[in-house]
Amino acid sequence: MAGADSARAVFFALGANAAIAAAKYAAAGITGSGSMMAEAVHSTADCGNQLLLLLGLRRSRRPPDREHPLGFGKETYFWSFIVAIMLFSMGGLFSIYEGAHKLALLEPLSHPLVALGVLAFSIAMESASMAGAMREVNKMRGGASLRSWFHATRNSELAVVFAEDLAALVGLVLAFLAVLAAWLLDNPLYDALGSLAIGALLVVVAIIVGVQVKQLLVGQGVEPGVRQAMVEHFEADPGVEAVLELLTLHMGAEVMVAVKARMREHSSQAALIEAINDAEASFKARFPQARWIFFEPDVRD
Repeated sequence: MAGADSARAVFFALGANAAIAAAKYAAAGITGSGSMMAEAVHSTADCGNQLLLLLGLRRSRRPPDREHPLGFGKETYFWSFIVAIMLFSMGGLFSIYEGAHKLALLEPLSHPLVALGVLAFSIAMESASMAGAMREVNKMRGGASLRSWFHATRNSELAVVFAEDLAALVGLVLAFLAVLAAWLLDNPLYDALGSLAIGALLVVVAIIVGVQVKQLLVGQGVEPGVRQAMVEHFEADPGVEAVLELLTLHMGAEVMVAVKARMREHSSQAALIEAINDAEASFKARFPQARWIFFEPDVRD
């Protein structure tokens, strides 16, 4: 279900960014605006990023095989990390280069109203894309703040779409203000500074996204609240006396769970095995994301 929600947000962002990129390139060619060109490249990079996220989602759904017994769920993390690199290089660094180039030349804008109109259209489209991403985020974050959800989420593709949309919306507002100032004050310096500001914004966002996804690539368990709920569920099971250890590992949308538990007294080995099977079945019903459960009965940690 989480994968379907993420894919919906990615498709929505892809459609919006494709329309925005076409409009921006046309406006950049007409006006000669550095901020507009920086935004056009940013939108192009976003389209490429979203295609990579969709590729990652598709490849992550491949069934496990002998060489990959836990499946391919982590492919989403790899492609999300590539997206962060592209956002840094194609988006951020190019925008900084474009701003520095315009700063050296300081050529006046032509047809600034065209640029402002396209930017206003882009802000409206990006706001719609952001609203679509927020709908999916709100389904998952509960009462947590957006910042807390972003740092705690294990859904890398939705986190990337959210960060991209937020950066794009802020970048568009910066570009609009830069072009407006350059036109009203008849000073192209503001357009160049706008491009530099957009580039700095994208570099910062790319670093934040990269750090977040890196944790998942290295290997991250479920959120602390979810882990506590898992422990409590096992300990409420009639066949389990106490949970001695519980380890988890996210494999994309699915989770591997390893639990060591002290079991209650059972009349036979068959009864103990049956109790373990019942505990696993109940656990999977409560936590459907737990695809693999490795249960070890023991008497001490």
